[in-house]
Amino acid sequence: PPYNSIAKDDKSFNYVVLTKEAFPRILMVRGKDLADNLKPKTYKLKTIFGPFPQGLALREAMKLVRKIFPFRDKCTPGQEKPCFNAQIGLCPGVCVGMISKEEYGKIIRNIKLFFEGKKGALLRQLAREMKRYAKRQEFEKAAATRKTIFTLNHIQDVALIKRGLKVPAPNLPVFRIEAYDIAHLSGTGTVGVFTVVEDGRAKKSDYRMFRIRTAPKGSDTDALKEVLERRLRHDEWSLPSLIVVDGGVAQKNTVMRSLRAAGVGIPVVSVVKDEHHRPREILGEGSLKHTHEREILLANSEAHRFAIGYHRKVRGRQ
Repeated sequence: PPYNSIAKDDKSFNYVVLTKEAFPRILMVRGKDLADNLKPKTYKLKTIFGPFPQGLALREAMKLVRKIFPFRDKCTPGQEKPCFNAQIGLCPGVCVGMISKEEYGKIIRNIKLFFEGKKGALLRQLAREMKRYAKRQEFEKAAATRKTIFTLNHIQDVALIKRGLKVPAPNLPVFRIEAYDIAHLSGTGTVGVFTVVEDGRAKKSDYRMFRIRTAPKGSDTDALKEVLERRLRHDEWSLPSLIVVDGGVAQKNTVMRSLRAAGVGIPVVSVVKDEHHRPREILGEGSLKHTHEREILLANSEAHRFAIGYHRKVRGRQ
């Protein structure tokens, strides 16, 4: 029957669209609606992200994104009273002029970076903004930006939604550990690696190897610094919840300095070994090292094994 056909769900994929306005709206629409009702002649579109196969996962992700970066979707600028979303903190108050066009533009740029999968670039940009706010003594804005950085470091990348994978709930993020190690023989054939443990299991597909290019021979800390700097250039790689280094205070401080220079806030621990190269102590974040001790030691052991294996291959070629 014709009316049944009209009411039938078209099951088309979902898209996230940014409208071309002074204060852009962010909308989640079906592919059919995108084609029929949001044509450029009818309504100007600025950016389109998608398609996203799983509508439920996308809706949950949009709720999370909106808590981090409040945006406008339905309200109209120039209203007398703030919209409902503005009252509960999900809209920055575009409707009643609570935010300037420039400040709202920053929110839109951040959301675009997030949906483009450029989380590393987004974190660096937020870190720069936080420093500017602190320098101007706008401490409330600096604290809010710091909170945003912390939240982004502990959620899954939105690219997972597009691949159709399950997105974990905001309060139950995947806990990802990256463990770093350096291997060489009297300063020759120096290599660096990092291994990954996610939710207690080694994720070997994410292991990475690095030939050391610029660090002075025999300097483990300089080699570690080079590896971390090269790793952080890869915005397409998910950032970890915790970084583990093999060594003591010097190695731990080297990593922390590199992270600060890149504007990335990730906790760091180091595994100190005894004369038999067995773990003796874990230095760093108190709560994390106790809660995730088994995963930390697993990641560290995997990094040492992986680094030695790669070093032997390089030495064999030489």
